[in-house]
Amino acid sequence: MSAAARYGDPTATLGVVNDVLRLQLAHRSVRRFTDRDVTDAELTALIAAAQSASTSSNLQPWSVVAVRDPQRKARLSALAANQAFIAQAPLFLVWVADLDRARRLAGRAGAHVGAADYLETTLIGFVDTALAAQNAVVAAESLGLGAVFVGAIRNNPEQVAAELGLPPHTVATFGLAVGAPDPSEAADVKPRLPQAAVLHHERYDADAADKHIPTYDERLGAYNARFGLTGAWSGRVLERLRGPESMAGRHLLRATLGRLGLPSR
Repeated sequence: MSAAARYGDPTATLGVVNDVLRLQLAHRSVRRFTDRDVTDAELTALIAAAQSASTSSNLQPWSVVAVRDPQRKARLSALAANQAFIAQAPLFLVWVADLDRARRLAGRAGAHVGAADYLETTLIGFVDTALAAQNAVVAAESLGLGAVFVGAIRNNPEQVAAELGLPPHTVATFGLAVGAPDPSEAADVKPRLPQAAVLHHERYDADAADKHIPTYDERLGAYNARFGLTGAWSGRVLERLRGPESMAGRHLLRATLGRLGLPSR
């Protein structure tokens, strides 16, 4: 896959390229899967890749729940905005920011872990979980599998915790549907913002960066039109961030984290 596809710009090129970069440039979300299972060996490889990601102070503050049971996937799908591909995927991974492991360690050692109650530690849990999961996605794609992240797993975090038997001091951060991509799915590599809109040199220059947004709106609008979709990037961002009513219940997440034992003071 080329930089031209990644940016929706036929003139875009990279001065260096290798197999890893080609794989990363070809990434797309996959929401339709064949009936091929994800093997235990493949799952083991994905988790090994995830555990090879960077982790703050080697805290390793995450866990993952592999869900294959059709009934459980169906219940999780209902909790995550009724997205049918969750139930259809052969494997659904729920990634968990896990501060309970450290608290269990403290309990056995008779130690105090007061820093676990602060926002910084909760952020570390979320950041490290995301780093690990992205490693797993790249590994999956290298094996010919596809995946899509599911942020809607945060729509009903307490019900998800009950469904998965999560301990206190943990929260499901997102899901990841994994399987062999169905070649009939109408999707392709979605163009991203031009590099000049996100890459700053030495100091942040908002005016220079934002000049590239109209061009990107045109490119993403053309991409969407290919698949019967409407709109461009700017409108989507403004709609998604309109207010609490556009957040599918996630505007209550701070209070929910407190009830789950992640007070984040």
